[in-house]
Amino acid sequence: MTNPNSSQVRVYRAADAPPGALAGESVAVLGYGHLGRTAALNLRDSGAKVRIGNREDEYAEQARAEGFEVVPITTAATDDVVYVLLPDEVIPAVFDPEIAPTLRAGSLAFGLIHPPETIDVLLVAPRMAGSTARNRYLAGHGFWACVGVEADRSGRAQQRMLGLADGMGVLRAGAVQMSAKVEATLDLFIEQTVGSVLGMAIMMAFEVARDAGIPSEALVLEMYMSGEMEAVFQAFRESGFFRASEDHGPTAVFGGITRSLEMDREAMAESFRKILEDIKSGGFAQRFQDEARNGYPMLEFARAMMHGGSPITEAEDRIRHLTSPDSSGASPGGSA
Repeated sequence: MTNPNSSQVRVYRAADAPPGALAGESVAVLGYGHLGRTAALNLRDSGAKVRIGNREDEYAEQARAEGFEVVPITTAATDDVVYVLLPDEVIPAVFDPEIAPTLRAGSLAFGLIHPPETIDVLLVAPRMAGSTARNRYLAGHGFWACVGVEADRSGRAQQRMLGLADGMGVLRAGAVQMSAKVEATLDLFIEQTVGSVLGMAIMMAFEVARDAGIPSEALVLEMYMSGEMEAVFQAFRESGFFRASEDHGPTAVFGGITRSLEMDREAMAESFRKILEDIKSGGFAQRFQDEARNGYPMLEFARAMMHGGSPITEAEDRIRHLTSPDSSGASPGGSA
């Protein structure tokens, strides 16, 4: 049995990037969405030669407006380094007909794409949203990423990977080495466990407390709009998950630990194990491909929730109104 405490990870920093790692090489960024835009801008600002592969849509228009050459994906895929930042559900449909045939001279992640056996296969996966990563780059800071070399056919794959990470601004903070499958599994697992539980906890706490007579505005303020939750997560990062509890008073620590011990931890753990197995088996990836083929019914449902009216959204709007500079302090709709 593997000892989990014996695991060692490799972390790359700026000093690990070979000088001129991408010198003389052209980089194609496929997709000019949130992360694609950040990657292209950061790489260009770092001195790399970059062009965009994108279909003709509003993203292509934005890329041209920001000074990039935009070409069809099949054309962009002839460049020396091809950075695929298309939506996950789009990549399998596009890779074989438009990308693979023109890549210059195995199975990746969940078997949805199969890169030719003549090319380098690299992983550079930022752990931060596109706009935030761009802002941190401009401020001279870095942002973490997962990186790796899946296949080295040129003998220069490691150099290219580090050059790409360095040009993105990743190595100013650090890059953790791992395989593409581990990175994809990690990303999906945290989204579907910690993210889901946190989201459901906020919605349930809001409903239960509101029904008990606590004002809606006070609830959204207490849970996240005051900024206290951001400070808690910042303390996790700076002090450590357990040590950060020292920043809270005895009442919070006592209440938190006793209620945590009352929860059905095994039921939660079993649920998480099933989620992890479903991800590792490729089951989730296949259902997401089916979702795309069927016209995104679940995503439409989610978007309706995001953009539709709800007591939470209404409470948030009232808080923003009450705290706006021109507000008199009176709530337009009264207390919820």
